[in-house]
Amino acid sequence: GLPAALPALPLELTVLYNALLLTVGVSDSAIKEEAEGIRQGLLRVLEACGACGQDLGTEELWEKVLQEVTVEELQAPLHHLGALQAAWWLAASQLGSVAGLFQHLSTAEDTGRAHCSEGQNKLLSLIKAWQVPPERPSLPLVQSVKDLKEILCTAAALLQGLQELEAGNFPTALFLLQEAAGGFCSKNMLAQIYTCLACCSQRMGKPQTALQHLKRALQVDFQCFPALSHVAAVYHELGETDVELQALTLLYEALGKNPPAAASSSSYFLMRTELLVQPPLLTSLLRHCHPSEVKYLLAQRSLQGGRVADAVEHYLDFLSLLQEGLQQQVPLDGSSALPRIPEVFLETASALEQAGRHQDAITVCEEVISRTSDLIPRVLRVEERLEQLESSLPGAELAGELLSQKKESLRCLAWRAAGYLHQGWAWAKLGESKEAVTQFSRCLSDLLRVQLHGSGVRQTENLQPEVEVLQKIRLLSLIGRGMQFLELERNKEALLDFQHSLQISPGDPAAASYLVQALWKLNRKQEAATQWQKFFQSSPGEDGQQQGQGRPLPLYLVSCLEQAEFPDSEPLARSIQDYLRAAAQDTS
Repeated sequence: GLPAALPALPLELTVLYNALLLTVGVSDSAIKEEAEGIRQGLLRVLEACGACGQDLGTEELWEKVLQEVTVEELQAPLHHLGALQAAWWLAASQLGSVAGLFQHLSTAEDTGRAHCSEGQNKLLSLIKAWQVPPERPSLPLVQSVKDLKEILCTAAALLQGLQELEAGNFPTALFLLQEAAGGFCSKNMLAQIYTCLACCSQRMGKPQTALQHLKRALQVDFQCFPALSHVAAVYHELGETDVELQALTLLYEALGKNPPAAASSSSYFLMRTELLVQPPLLTSLLRHCHPSEVKYLLAQRSLQGGRVADAVEHYLDFLSLLQEGLQQQVPLDGSSALPRIPEVFLETASALEQAGRHQDAITVCEEVISRTSDLIPRVLRVEERLEQLESSLPGAELAGELLSQKKESLRCLAWRAAGYLHQGWAWAKLGESKEAVTQFSRCLSDLLRVQLHGSGVRQTENLQPEVEVLQKIRLLSLIGRGMQFLELERNKEALLDFQHSLQISPGDPAAASYLVQALWKLNRKQEAATQWQKFFQSSPGEDGQQQGQGRPLPLYLVSCLEQAEFPDSEPLARSIQDYLRAAAQDTS
């Protein structure tokens, strides 16, 4: 409550500087709120000089103080407070305000130096050109302003680098992140910067350079788990499954041990780079995976790489984690790599089938079927184009909610139908063709709940992804049931299923091959030969183009697609060719 006095202001501003830094150091958390203490200090300075600035914003207040206050004893304390103000603005990503402040803090000579050097980035140039006033021994500071200047340079480079990375300006991002890596920061912060450099290099199409940056990150801080996670991602991109699995295994073991955090080399500093740079992109790039997520990735990558035994072990370990309450381990903000739980069960069933554990696969699928049965309406009307649904309702918000509900119902239907599909294939592998036919029929009966409305089912590029999956399940189930009908010598029923399959997916090589085989078994050899010529002597590019359309299959359907393939077309092709030659000779 004492009036401001010029002789006491240097001490008062120094105390304010130290108090604000100590507050930051004690909280040890990212700076979020405006430093009201700085504003009050500036108003005290104006009051002592006989001026006022209550109605001014913070930027205008700084400009007024630095232009009108010329007392020599106040220059150094004001510069100290200016560095703190820059830290607060950097934390709020107000880069323009920081640049304007340093233009006012710098002398004409400093400004000229800024234009002559580091011309690639104005803000870094201004901060580097700023001359820190000498500190007075009688007014000690809890953190040197020279150190604070270095931290501001590092934070400014890192923040701008992340902004350029997010905008897709990778060369500029690379330059700024390299500037940050050469700056003043703790070891764990440096490891994080190297990880960001790796992400930038990876997006530039330089995976080997990305691996070099990640290696440096782990050398600097061996507990930088996000770097190890990115190592696995780079090797996945390179297709080196063995090394990727090794990296994921190391990450899972490291997370399981949960070692204490290494002591930061900057623990002596109250203001640190990591307190100033916390944008969403950095949080996303450096997100710590949970052990359950890594365990799932191990299972998924093993299954994709054909390591069936390892995949089964990892999937079963993951399912056991469900008993421990997965929601307590994984964030629910959508950032997790985990798919929906029914999909994990279906992937587990797929792995069990490929490992020859068909009865276990049937049991796992039964769990999916029982859990989703009550979530599916009896009839599902699906418009081909989403905009038709949205325009038919008065409120866009209501339309979005209804659309979301419909998509969820379609997903539940796909999961349950896929459960029946897997059970059908499992019973077929066990030699139980009649039970297999039953399960395939249940799958097809489930899919009859969907009523499609639009210009045509065949235009899959215009259908919703959920409907495309349902159509693929229907195709695989028809082929599977037709195969079992052939095993049971019910060739006419098999022929009908293969004909329906080709209506869903014209030109599908598996369905076409089985159709020809069914006709051949029914002694309709001329028709079989005609269909064979139609499907397999046409332009090879047409079928390949047909098969390449649409989105990638869910992982849990890949094994079903492989089982639906025609085993060996050579014997059938030779028989048809012999028939055609004999027919030609008879004609001649």
